[in-house]
Parts: sequence; structure tokens; C-alpha cells
Amino acid sequence: MTQNADRFDRWIRGGFVQMNTQLEELYFAQADRAAIEGVGGDIKARLVEEGRGFIVALLHEGNTDEGFESAFSVLANVGLYMAACRRHEVTPPDAEGPSLLREASALALHLGASMGVTPRFATSHLTTHNPAVLGSYKCFTTLPAEQVFLEYNTRGIFAYKRAADALTRILPLGVSHPVAYDLLGDARDALADVAHYNQVLFDKLDTQRFFYCVRPYYKPYKVGLHEYRGANAGDFSGINEIDLLLGLCNGNNIAYSQLLVDKFLFMMPEDQARLRDCLRRQSLLDALLAELPAAASQGWFQRNAGRFLEVCKAHGTAAAQHHDQLVRRFIEAPSAALPEHRLTHITASGPPLPVLLGSLERLRDLRMAAPRDDIPSRHADLARLARACGG
Repeated sequence: MTQNADRFDRWIRGGFVQMNTQLEELYFAQADRAAIEGVGGDIKARLVEEGRGFIVALLHEGNTDEGFESAFSVLANVGLYMAACRRHEVTPPDAEGPSLLREASALALHLGASMGVTPRFATSHLTTHNPAVLGSYKCFTTLPAEQVFLEYNTRGIFAYKRAADALTRILPLGVSHPVAYDLLGDARDALADVAHYNQVLFDKLDTQRFFYCVRPYYKPYKVGLHEYRGANAGDFSGINEIDLLLGLCNGNNIAYSQLLVDKFLFMMPEDQARLRDCLRRQSLLDALLAELPAAASQGWFQRNAGRFLEVCKAHGTAAAQHHDQLVRRFIEAPSAALPEHRLTHITASGPPLPVLLGSLERLRDLRMAAPRDDIPSRHADLARLARACGG
């Protein structure tokens, strides 16, 4: 990391966090916590100018890439800065023309294009690739709600990755291999960990603090001429690898493949490669069904197919839990209390809240293999497999 990059990083971990926290305390103390216009103007101006100074120095340096991790860290920092400016309405969401943060946009576009990722901060910047210094990782504020949100999301993401890794290791062995049973058990246990972390998050996260003081940093913002959707907790390949390898979702489903296309550049390059590989593989469900009815009475089929059904149940449980508890409590319910004019830019992904909720419900039901005729659910196929296992 160059001296300019190091100075910027230390500011992001220090003064930047302090100013954001001061502003959040001012906003939260108001009767209308969403009314941030005209509040803390001096702090906002200082945040913008101090950040701009570090970014201009990096642009003049012209060498921000000393390897992927260094460049990715710089992109994280400029992205956090731009997201904070959007959160504090320094860069209005509906402003015409290019982003008002010209230098930040130039740096973000340069870095994003050179690495093959979106030119804004993504989930991995604050979770799986968020290096701690003396025990402290990057964040927007010092609020406990943000700490809970980041730490349990990170734990959940790594648990999903463990499950995906276990399922991927079955591919070169085949579904009838004795060790496939063990790997399916590993995947099931990792998904149980996801559900555990979801529950802890549900129990510990302060709804009001999250909705008003954490969520706004994940909104869409403009880089250069284009607005990029906000960072999403699902912007990693593991959860989709599980969808595809289990066979609960399919790349031929236009709605699901659109979701994948939209998130590719929000993922790490290695995640992009893993997901592309999964898209060309036969699912484990289809591999098991192909053995019916001939293998139904064989011991390997009863063991491995039974364990496979346990993995599908665990994946569906975590999906239902995320939507029915987390989304409803921390987004849908508090949004209902807002006046109409505050709902325009409420979602990180861009579409109106009812549209977003509808798409999340369909995705939940695909992962649960729910009995629905309006989506390509694998409910009937899982029921057939369960019957073959004596269920």
C-alpha cells in the first residue's frame, strides 16, 4: 500500500467513522429521524472535503494497484466515502448529469474497470474482505447496531461458503460415492449455522437503529454518469452455488438468471468464476432423479438421497427465516411508518419496496421448493425423491 493509500485508509478508519457517527446521533435525536436535510452541515462539509483531499492525492499518484488486495482496499475506501455522501444527501439521488463527486468517480471507475468489479463498494468490502487493524475493521459508524449487522452477516456468509464448498466437492465424486454422504452432512451443518447466525442477528439487532442509521449507507449512488444499485448481503456466489447445485434454482429461469447477471460484478472475481462453473453443471437433484427407479432400493441411494433432502430442508429453512423474520422486521415493518415521500429511495436494489418484496418472496419459495405453480419450483421432484426414500 502506498503512502497516499495508507493515509486514506487511516482516515476511513478514524475521522470518517467519527463524523458519520456524529451525524447519525444528530439525525436519530430528531422527532423525524428521516429528515436529514439541513442537519449537521458543517460536519458534512468537512467529511466531503477531507475525503476529497485523499482521493485527489491518489489520482495524482496514478498508481493505486500494488496487487489485487491493495487496489480492492482502495476501491472499498472510495466506495465507503461515496456511499456516505449519498447517505447524508450531499449527492442528491435525482440530480441530473454526472456525479458531483468527480474525482471519486474517476478513481472508482478506474479501479472497478481494472479489476472487473462494480465501481462502488460491495458487500465483500465490509464482510469477507474487510481486514481488521488491531481488532478494528472498516465500518461507517461506531454504532453497536452496525457492529452486530456486519459481524453476523459475515459469519453467515462464511457458513454459506462452507456449504457451497462441500457441495462442490461432490461433483468429481458423484452422488453415489460413500464420501458424498459426509459432504452432504457438512453442507447441512453449515446451513444450520446460517440459521443460527440469522437468529442471533434477529435477536440482537436494534430495529430502529438499523433502519435509520445503518441501512441508508447501502443505497444506490451515482458513479460518473451511471447509478449503481446498493450493496446487498447476497452479493457473493456461495448462496447461488447452493441453489444451483441442489437444483432448487435453474439458470434457464429468466427471473433467476437475471438476478445472477445483475450481481456478477458485485462479487469478487473468484466468486464470479465459481458461479459460472456451477451454471454448466448438472444439479445433484437431477443426478439423483436420474437413478430412479433402478437404484431406489440400494443402500447408497437411501443414505445419500436422504441426506440430500436434509440439506434442501436446511437451505429452505434459512431462506424462510431470512425473509420472514429479517426482511419483514428490519425493512418492511419500519417502512410502513414512513410518509409516502420518504419511500422513493428506500431499497438498496432500486425498485419500489412492494416490487422488491415480491421478488424476494419468489426467491424464498424457490429455495424452499414451495408448492407453487407460478414459479419453476422443484416441489414435485423433491416429493418424488422423498417417496423413494420412504418418506
